[in-house]
Amino acid sequence: MSERPLRICFAAYRGNMRCGGQGVYLWFLARELSRLGHRVDVLVGPPYPDPMPFARVCELPNDQFWGRWFCRDRSGFVLRPNPLRIFSPLTFYELAASRMGFLPEPFAFSLRAFRELGARLRAGGHYDLVHDVQCLGWGMLGIRALGLPVVATIHHPLSIDRRASFARDQGLREALGSMQFYPVGMQSFVARRVDRMLTSSVASAREIARDFGVEPGRIRMVANGVDTELYCPDPRVLRDPNEILCVGRAADPNKGVAGLVEALALLPARVTLTLVDEDDPGSAARRRARELGCADRLRITGRLPTPELLRLYRRAALVVVPSRYEGFGLPAAEAMACGTPVVATAAGALPEVVNAGGGGVLVPRDDPRALARAVAELLARPETRAELGAIGRKRIEAAYSWPRVARATAGVYAEVLAERGRPTSSTTSARAGARRASQSSPASAP
Repeated sequence: MSERPLRICFAAYRGNMRCGGQGVYLWFLARELSRLGHRVDVLVGPPYPDPMPFARVCELPNDQFWGRWFCRDRSGFVLRPNPLRIFSPLTFYELAASRMGFLPEPFAFSLRAFRELGARLRAGGHYDLVHDVQCLGWGMLGIRALGLPVVATIHHPLSIDRRASFARDQGLREALGSMQFYPVGMQSFVARRVDRMLTSSVASAREIARDFGVEPGRIRMVANGVDTELYCPDPRVLRDPNEILCVGRAADPNKGVAGLVEALALLPARVTLTLVDEDDPGSAARRRARELGCADRLRITGRLPTPELLRLYRRAALVVVPSRYEGFGLPAAEAMACGTPVVATAAGALPEVVNAGGGGVLVPRDDPRALARAVAELLARPETRAELGAIGRKRIEAAYSWPRVARATAGVYAEVLAERGRPTSSTTSARAGARRASQSSPASAP
């Protein structure tokens, strides 16, 4: 760990906890680093994070054109009260890229962050290091050219999402759309040139090395964290012995929700599934449940505030994580922190998390019958569930508490800062990594 307090600037193109793991990671890691005595600034794009009284937050706005295009909100393309603002370069780029099927946020945010940091340095500001969260846009190389070390965190490379998108595409046109939407080439190029890559599991470290061509020696596995002060058992909440819980988006094939609904249809009629997901009329999970005759046993909650999510974790007999891939598997860790046993697939980082926690069992991926058998066996054994829940709570607290993650992260910062006086070898490393990446699968080529 660093011997002196550092001035750290986080850069995150989306910051809200309800937009994915990157928002959770940003908020809690910044809090814990502040508790260690470091000064933390945050440059962040919308949706913005919850209040961060432990950091100085600078919101870098964008017009979220991609989301408007995806939701067919054409009226949102007219910028009020000043429609001419559309001709500012980055705003025009975001509109054009969204309409052409690209995801513009990481690139545009990185340039805004570069511009903001440049202005601060010219005004006499100082930072020891910049920590990029999930962006890996071209602007990060500009920040590094200003003389600032840059470390970056990704929980898994976008090439994973792109392969999942290819798997559900129907026809060449959709496949071409998937190819152009994900900025894999930009992110892999930048990843090979930052000072360190941080990730949350051995499985994701392997994927980053393979798909992005990053030298394994420049990847650090510091794990992810769970707020074990917040996610904890509450004996006042009674368990429902027939309720299973899943936290995952049915629209994302990597989450494996379709297989879980098939498993639900194989379970006794008394067993119910609560799915924490957007509840819309076209829900793929609800449609599949109707086809299988178990729609009356499926409840989809919509987005939930944290207190309600906590109540569900504590009430469920089991939490099921049926993912086809996970770079970490936060719901599994959160469930075990709440003393709730887990049934998870042996996919991605889930074996690491479940084995570290010790509070669950693993089943093969894409096997609804095996999933149903494991759920049924644990539902029939309340003593085993109680034992797994107690073990999981204790071991998750030891392995994944945020103070531990923050200390490990600060150790990586110290390692990077100790190298600042030595000539960098990033260009050489980047070329070697690019050669390896070009020899990997077509879906992972830059």
